[in-house]
Amino acid sequence: METISELRVSVDVGCYHHSVAVGLPNGTLLEEFELAHGQEGFDQFFERIDRLQQRHGGDVSVAMEGYNGWARPLDTLVRARGYRLFNINNLKLARFKEIFPAAAKTDRIDARKGLELFQLREHFPMAHGVLQEIQAVPLENEKLKRLTRRRRALVDERSRLVARLQADLQAVCPGLLAITKEADNLWFLNLLTHGDDLQKLARMHEKTILKIPGIGRKFGAIICAWQKNASFSHDAEWVGPMIVEDARRILELRRTIKTLEAACKALMQDSEIARLVDSIPGFATICSSELAGEIGTIDRFRNEASLAMYLGMANLANSSGNYKGSKRPKHVNGRAKAAMMAAVDKHRKFVPESKHYYDKKRAEGKKHNQAIRALGRHLCRVIYSMLKHNREYKPREEEVRKSA
Repeated sequence: METISELRVSVDVGCYHHSVAVGLPNGTLLEEFELAHGQEGFDQFFERIDRLQQRHGGDVSVAMEGYNGWARPLDTLVRARGYRLFNINNLKLARFKEIFPAAAKTDRIDARKGLELFQLREHFPMAHGVLQEIQAVPLENEKLKRLTRRRRALVDERSRLVARLQADLQAVCPGLLAITKEADNLWFLNLLTHGDDLQKLARMHEKTILKIPGIGRKFGAIICAWQKNASFSHDAEWVGPMIVEDARRILELRRTIKTLEAACKALMQDSEIARLVDSIPGFATICSSELAGEIGTIDRFRNEASLAMYLGMANLANSSGNYKGSKRPKHVNGRAKAAMMAAVDKHRKFVPESKHYYDKKRAEGKKHNQAIRALGRHLCRVIYSMLKHNREYKPREEEVRKSA
């Protein structure tokens, strides 16, 4: 039997079952079958692929939607086998289906559509954009991605809890909240969690107060002054324990977040992307770790414009006739964009040229976020060049002084 250069596999991903179509580069459909999302189903999947590969030869290329989503852990197992893995971009696939509509829609038809995309991507740029090959990502960046996403989720949870804590304190005991400007101050949280009964804080001795971590004589005097006129609402008996519980959870989150940040700081020394991005003034450990985790590898991007689009620093042209405008792209990594916005805002305060560029955009009538994105768009060019050539960031003044 004649050997082929490639065995193509298309997987339509579902929650519990996946539809699989296997074909050849000439369009011949070899097999179609259902795959259960479980270890037994995965074993059967690879047994079938191995049997077909032995019969027809060639390397294996697998296309599936939902990479790093519902497809897990099948996508990881596919890459561990050494197969080429392609992600089917759902947004671009929807646009592609508008141009090349099918007569009907089923999971089996969608699986066959993946095989069609393999053929069409060689001739149509739009089909090439629908199938995006997954590049190998360094393990340290994979770890940073999970750590920073975990940290971001815990930071968001802490923000929600602090907002609820302040609202409950304002309703139950506004005078207690008034002794601090921020309810998530460490000494204030230690005070709230000293006991299970919130109302007992009004009767606590000064010596006991001063023994609480973070409370010195200054804050001790403020607390004693509050005790003289302390008052609680009628619902303090059942809302008070909720306040104490939230305060304890916030303290726990603070400790966990610090642990994650320490892990990121240690890990980013092994990450080339994190190390290079961290050399940019203002980006610091957290933003550099987040960007390294979300970017993964610079080989994913064709050029700096593609990177800028992914980081949310570039808009798409949206013009018609005399109207000239732009619109936000949908292919943006929200986590990377948030990290980039925070880092660029800090960066402009450290680098005079960036501050001048930001002020120039503001003078042109741009709002704060628009000016930050404009500066971020310029920094995307810098970051892309840095990562491509493995060079750390150097301000222009240093380069001029070095050349002189």
